[in-house]
Amino acid sequence: MSDTPINDVSDTALWVANFRASETKRPDALFRDPLAERLVAGRGEAILKQMGDSSPIEWVVTIRTVIIDDLIRDAIGQGFDAILNLGAGLDTRPYRLDLPADFQWVEADFPNTIAFKEARLAQEKPRCRLTRVSVDLSDAVARKALLAQVAATAKKVFVLTEGVVPYLTNAQVAELADALQAQPEMAAWLLEQQSAGYHKFRNRSPVVKQLKNAPFQFQPDDWDAFFKAHGWKAKQSKWMMIEGRRLGRTAPFARSFGAKVALMLMPKSRREQLEKASAFTLLERG
Repeated sequence: MSDTPINDVSDTALWVANFRASETKRPDALFRDPLAERLVAGRGEAILKQMGDSSPIEWVVTIRTVIIDDLIRDAIGQGFDAILNLGAGLDTRPYRLDLPADFQWVEADFPNTIAFKEARLAQEKPRCRLTRVSVDLSDAVARKALLAQVAATAKKVFVLTEGVVPYLTNAQVAELADALQAQPEMAAWLLEQQSAGYHKFRNRSPVVKQLKNAPFQFQPDDWDAFFKAHGWKAKQSKWMMIEGRRLGRTAPFARSFGAKVALMLMPKSRREQLEKASAFTLLERG
């Protein structure tokens, strides 16, 4: 019997959906995800209770949700005609965002996640053309077929990997980057960007022990150089700490009086390094 409630990476989707449900209940909510509570009922709630203090992760999920929502709205305004959400988990954006009815949205994830989600949301109607695909994205043949299928039905695809890349190895991310680059229709790719300092800080967190069955693995020496070598370059980065401050949601570790004073007294270069430790970055073909 596992000593952690997270049995595999699929369980992390149940865990983080709790935070979208919690945000929805706040009077000052930054977004509303009314279906999240239904998705976490049962096992998802049990996972949250067993994970201990998850406030840092809750903050990350809240801020990244706002960032991604905004960038998707921008992408639609810029002529993207499809979203490909790889490792979609329990994301409900096709139901809650204001989307064109003829907009194409494709979700891909493990068969058990897709089946669970379809059962829980069977009575709900998405606001766009939603397709779900059961696939193991580590299967190169199946992944290639999926990308070719989406490319054949769209001209300008926005690829989203939310909370996916950190769980992959460097080699797996390289393979994914190459596979996306091989399809010209895959015009943009949104994913996490994390510095070496962020990795060290994160790996000291107690939560990491709870994630031993779904460990964080992607840690390139130079994030920008890594993706440049595979044909991608950063177009826009939304830094988590900066966005959190803009939204009135300071990071948990920076909320105390002592932390605020320390940040004020910190050399500018060090403070900027800290503020730019983690982001969601939009890549374009390069």
